[in-house]
Amino acid sequence: MTYIILILSAVLINNIVLTRFLGICPFLGVSKNPKNALGMSGAVIFVVFFSTILSYILYRHILVPLGIGYLYLVSFILIIASFVQFVEMFMKKKMPGLYKSLGIFLPLITTNCVVLTVALDVVGRGSLPAIPGLSTILVNGTSMLNYWGMLLYAIAVPVGFAIIFILFSYIQVRLTNTAAMPKPFQGNAIALITAGLIAMAFAAFTGML
Repeated sequence: MTYIILILSAVLINNIVLTRFLGICPFLGVSKNPKNALGMSGAVIFVVFFSTILSYILYRHILVPLGIGYLYLVSFILIIASFVQFVEMFMKKKMPGLYKSLGIFLPLITTNCVVLTVALDVVGRGSLPAIPGLSTILVNGTSMLNYWGMLLYAIAVPVGFAIIFILFSYIQVRLTNTAAMPKPFQGNAIALITAGLIAMAFAAFTGML
């Protein structure tokens, strides 16, 4: 039950975009086209999940035992950059159309705060939302998620990001095709207002915990 709460918390209640306001750059830049949003969402889920697993193992079983835990930030960024490079090469070869559509936003996954934040959260270096009954382990004086918690959190957060991202992209299409949109509200203005309304709607899930 605790792990179900963890998933619901990461996807709906403490959605990383709507409550922590991370990943706003691709959220606004790539969300005007649902196809691009789907491609970016898949790339983010892949990078977050596998980079978080590798970062967790590296920190818990190599950096901390060797007494060099202070290198966690540099190590995590290198891991993330490696996975992003792999995704970029894969898309360039297998999906050139999507690769060109995403443009600069694809390599910018490296600096997407969502990716690094999840890696920091699972090793106790971030601001993991409080989950009732969630068991943690103590490593080098830091409270970390256990393996199951880490795996579920690493997939739930990017899935939550993807749900909001794709939902927002379809709304963006409708807004773009609305001829009656007043000029002051066109572009990022109405996009930010819409994002705020979505955040207010998702705030209703807060009472689930």
